[in-house]
Amino acid sequence: MTDLSDLPPALPGRGALGRSGVPLFVALALWAYAVRHTDVSRLDDYGLVSALHPAFWAGLAVLTAGFFLTVRDPRRPGAWAAAYVLGLLVMERATQAVLYPTPLYAWAWKHDAVIDHLLTAGGLQTADQVGDMAVYDQWPGFFAAQAALVRLLGVESSTLFMAWWPLVSSLMLLLPLLLIYRTFTRDRRLIWTAVWLFYVANWVGQDYFSPQSVAYALHLGVLAVVLRRFGRTPAGGGPRPAVWTVLVTLLVTAIVISHQLTPGMLVVCLLALCLSRGHRDWVPLATTVVIFLAWCLTAALPFLSAAMPDMIRSVGDVGANVETGYGATPTGTGAVATSWAARLLSGSVLLLAACGVLRRRALRHRARPLLLIAAAPLPMFAASSYGSEMIFRVLLFMLPGAAFFAAAAILPGAHPPSADVGSRETGDARPASPGARRRAAATWVPLGALLAGSLAFVPAYSGKDRINYFPPQEVSLVQELFDRAPEGSLVVAANRNYPLAYDSYGSVDHYWFLDDARSHVDRIVARPAATLATDMAGVERPARAYLLLTQGQYANSEMNGQLTKAQLDRIRDSVAASPRFELVAENGAGWLYALKQSGGAQR
Repeated sequence: MTDLSDLPPALPGRGALGRSGVPLFVALALWAYAVRHTDVSRLDDYGLVSALHPAFWAGLAVLTAGFFLTVRDPRRPGAWAAAYVLGLLVMERATQAVLYPTPLYAWAWKHDAVIDHLLTAGGLQTADQVGDMAVYDQWPGFFAAQAALVRLLGVESSTLFMAWWPLVSSLMLLLPLLLIYRTFTRDRRLIWTAVWLFYVANWVGQDYFSPQSVAYALHLGVLAVVLRRFGRTPAGGGPRPAVWTVLVTLLVTAIVISHQLTPGMLVVCLLALCLSRGHRDWVPLATTVVIFLAWCLTAALPFLSAAMPDMIRSVGDVGANVETGYGATPTGTGAVATSWAARLLSGSVLLLAACGVLRRRALRHRARPLLLIAAAPLPMFAASSYGSEMIFRVLLFMLPGAAFFAAAAILPGAHPPSADVGSRETGDARPASPGARRRAAATWVPLGALLAGSLAFVPAYSGKDRINYFPPQEVSLVQELFDRAPEGSLVVAANRNYPLAYDSYGSVDHYWFLDDARSHVDRIVARPAATLATDMAGVERPARAYLLLTQGQYANSEMNGQLTKAQLDRIRDSVAASPRFELVAENGAGWLYALKQSGGAQR
């Protein structure tokens, strides 16, 4: 089996061009039909998986098969492989934006609140002014850029475009991925298969409207520049190295002022690259470390000073850093199935990557820098729990290298550029004329792996949409709360899983009782109205204390092993029957109660 880069370019006729596009057009037509006939009004514990019309699954299968047949055929132009990957991104990342009338994910709504506050306040603020939310003002890069975009577009808020951010942020990754992979091979099959596997294995969900989504794209951009321009034998010609040093400096600065974790990941990746003989250029690493430390010792110092004791205690505690803890354990058949789909998807890609490293000796030697980058994030398990999310972030940063070697494992005869005949014979020995069984395996094994990964992505990525989707009624109810809440009011809720949860955070306080100690949660379940009334007391006029219970809170609590529906219903029924509370608003998505005021203060 030869490297496709060795084959002479072919000029496909109109028939070949037509055959290349038929599966893509059929898949997109099936997708369009599916989204028109999918009802998301009543999601169950399987999220979008059980709600999708069967035509979606058929379209995804057709798209995957069409991609594989296109990318393995040297007579078909490489642009068709790119078209199929774009089709995959549309089906993966645009489906939710088309189906749901409101943006997904409570954290995306939180980031919208930060942008709105930045526009309203007119500048950055300290912890004395906005409390814990000041951490976002200490890493303002993403929020300042989005605030500028809101003003440039003349829109009311970022909610008008943040539903499409997963598609946008995924597209931002495509160019740096291609540059990284083309550094180590010219085999079109390997490059595009690795890109495909990267996208279908990237279920972690950090593509939503967040600083991480942009910082991760910039992270890959830095690695692409370093791999191609700072190696001992840089790819191609180009400007002098000083130009690329300036570019790396700009990219690193944008990362450092936008996100806490990504600069650390970039440092360990660049340090790993310095262990490679061909990339012992310390300029990118030194530049990153200097900029990172400068920011940590100035703008980010208030947050780091307060958080440093906990950060130091977590160093080396690998067990605690990877455990989920109370309130993050999947509960119920749907949640457990979704969790296992995600684990099996990531585990399969990592296992295939290990096989690729072991089987492709010549590729392993040529792409050793990429292997080092893939392994570099692993020590971060010992550094911090990162809010019980470190395991997901490590997987995310390992994925570019893991996808490359996983693609090499399922594709026969994938070779690095300029590998001589001897290295191919020793590193990737293949019979000159494989038999029918080997030819069949070379076709069905890669196709089966791609198809399984593409289908598994859907439950891994969208299986928790019952938690992440907030219907318009829920948005309307929460908006009514903040429209009527006077300055200094207190909003109490079970958890923060509802839209606009951080709206007006500069003037309204929040208390999520499921974040409290389990003993106090048990007291609330035992005597709901009395305990909550005590917790909500002390808010002085004209401010008020509100209790908000919504569909999103119910879903999050049930599916993450906090309180059951029966327990939440008990809390609601107790508050509804209590003379100390009054019903302020309700609709099909939730209830809003206010603690009655007596005299100058609430009791």
